[in-house]
Formats: sequence, structure tokens, C-alpha cells
Amino acid sequence: MAPATVLRFMQKTAEDEALRQELEALLGVGDGNISSEAELDAAETEALKGERAPVVAAFAAQNGYAFSAEDLVAVVDAFQKHQSGELSDAEFATFVDVSVDDDAATLVLANPLKRLTHYLGKTYLGIG
Repeated sequence: MAPATVLRFMQKTAEDEALRQELEALLGVGDGNISSEAELDAAETEALKGERAPVVAAFAAQNGYAFSAEDLVAVVDAFQKHQSGELSDAEFATFVDVSVDDDAATLVLANPLKRLTHYLGKTYLGIG
């Protein structure tokens, strides 16, 4: 259940401008939108997997999303493995406790071509 809670918190950063701005300030890097693999940049990943993890977990708890720093690190690590192809969509969905057909998985389990297009557009063209 905790990975699904982490995922819901991460997805909320795409919808809630105030939450996103507060998270950006807490992380000190990125834009605060950590809603999907495509939105989670390398600097945000390092901050979330490093010393900022406990601070972000406490911040999430204050906003109604209770999970541990270890849960957060595990989900961010799974995002990386899924993006690199080490985890299939089904394996990732099982890890975060959602169905591949579930709407909650849509942002995360996007078509690989769509993920690549978004990544290349964001990285090389500044489109995001």
C-alpha cells in the first residue's frame, strides 16, 4: 500500500501548483513536478533518493500522504528501473500496487514511445 501512496503523492504534484512549488523549494532542484518518469529529472531523482527523502516524506505526511523515506526511495528507484527497461510495465504496476488498466497507472505506465518522445523533447528542445 505504501508504494501506491507514494505514487498518488507524486501524481498530485502535476495537479496542485502550491504543492509543486513547496516541493520544489524543499528539494532545491527541479520544478517540483515528480508525477511521472518523464517529469522526474536526474537532479530530482538524486534529491529524492538522498538526504531530502525524509524531509519529503514528512512533507507528504503533512499533506495527507503517509509513507516512509524508504518507501519513497524504493518507488523512485523503481521509476528508474522501469524507465531503463529493467522493470516491465506489469512488474512496475505490481510493485506500486496498481493495475496496468487502472487510471492511476496512466501517467506512469505510458507508451514507451511517448515516454521517449517526451524525454527527448524536454531534454533537447526544452519542451515539457
